[in-house]
Amino acid sequence: MTDQSPAYHYAVIGRALKIIDEAGPALTLDGLAARMGMSPAHFQRTFSQWVGVSPKRYQQYLTLDHARRLLAERHTTLATAQDVGLSGSGRLHDLFLTWEAMSPGDYARGGAGLTILWGWFDSPFGPALVMGTDRGICGIGFSDEVGEEAAFVDLASRWPHATYVENPEALRPWALSAFAPSAGAETPLHLIGAPFQIKVWEALLAIPTGHVTTYSEIATRVGHPSAQRAVGTAVGRNPISFLIPCHRALRRDGGLGGYHWGLPRKRAMLAWEAARTGM
Repeated sequence: MTDQSPAYHYAVIGRALKIIDEAGPALTLDGLAARMGMSPAHFQRTFSQWVGVSPKRYQQYLTLDHARRLLAERHTTLATAQDVGLSGSGRLHDLFLTWEAMSPGDYARGGAGLTILWGWFDSPFGPALVMGTDRGICGIGFSDEVGEEAAFVDLASRWPHATYVENPEALRPWALSAFAPSAGAETPLHLIGAPFQIKVWEALLAIPTGHVTTYSEIATRVGHPSAQRAVGTAVGRNPISFLIPCHRALRRDGGLGGYHWGLPRKRAMLAWEAARTGM
């Protein structure tokens, strides 16, 4: 594995996140690099290759204050986002995404008759399990917190009667476009969920990179303003992590809320996006 590998970069970032959580944002570059067992120059170079900003700047992005600034300054109004064309079947904000949803009847059969391909890929956020049907990606999960076997069981249990076939080569073009959107290739998604879940996931798809929304706004957008708890559950059950950006949903007070694949990854995703959008 080379220093250019996304998995290498995220492994460094993941370790740094844990150290920052323990020591706080006042930790200096020299102190952080020493804790990482790296020289300051090597650590800063590796860090900047992954995120594009200095470790100090990134530390600022990881704080609760940053989440609150996002909420105050980049809080997306979902109705407006859809009105100006940020959601739909064509080019979705800054990613080339198209999607279609499985019918409720097909979903109720638990994936019976469906063949789901799967494979492991490097991503900016650690090893990623990608699953897909002939229509598009239907699942993305991460293994750092739970391990590869548990991540596979987690995703596969959502469609227990499907047939699972390991075939990373068939999925590779979609996986590459998913984690490198600048390549300009289209990434099709196949949303497999209950009707209410799909409505929530479609609302998440309307949130542009570098922006956030709240669980309460999503509830209002899907026509159930008092169903914030149900919305939170649906957000947590989103099977296509990162591409359906449940990491951009925050509590009304700016708190991060939960994240199915671990809060350090949610913070890393928000900070990674913020660095790329100049926030």
